[in-house]
Amino acid sequence: MSSTPDVVSRDTSSIISPPLPDPLPAFDRPLKLGILASGNGSNMEAIAQAIRSGQLQAQIQVVIYNNPQAYVARRAQRWDIPSVLLNHRNFASREALDEQIIQTLQAYEVDWVIMAGWMRRVTEVLIGAFPQRVLNIHPSLLPSFPGIRAAEQALKAGAKVAGCTVHYVELEVDSGPIVMQAAVPVLPGDTADTLQARIQQQEHRIYPAAIALAAVPPP
Repeated sequence: MSSTPDVVSRDTSSIISPPLPDPLPAFDRPLKLGILASGNGSNMEAIAQAIRSGQLQAQIQVVIYNNPQAYVARRAQRWDIPSVLLNHRNFASREALDEQIIQTLQAYEVDWVIMAGWMRRVTEVLIGAFPQRVLNIHPSLLPSFPGIRAAEQALKAGAKVAGCTVHYVELEVDSGPIVMQAAVPVLPGDTADTLQARIQQQEHRIYPAAIALAAVPPP
């Protein structure tokens, strides 16, 4: 899909491409999602809320987290979603971790892998087990500012526009075909924290829609 934002959202503070479909696509059965998260879990909760409201026809089968202190585990508990800790420090390699992730996802009959603040590089092991069914959200308008501290990167570069991107996951960090993007203006006086907070608001809007669009079978 196009990576150039072209549609102004209803609140006029962001630009989303492609436009948010209303309603979202429907499926023969709910999409079975497995969430990978390392931290706060706000995107996981936004997806759960979209499901509860009937916006997204899906169910979260399991949340896998790698940080024992990750707040996402508490969010999952509140939503009565199973959660599994796979501490990456307990695995000899990234491939070994991904093998265990796959076993867990398969045990919960997951169709789509949704990375929501997953701070670990994945390997061909995971990508190969779920071809074209692993999505990630990144807080920049890719291909600009991949990697960590994207909002800080944007400010240092003097960018006038920042945003977020949902994309298919490939081996190269923050690469892969783009599903949906949202752009937000960089305001005078912005800090990395204030800019990131506005970007995150748009992440919560576009991720459920991007999941639905990605799951639509090709014509």
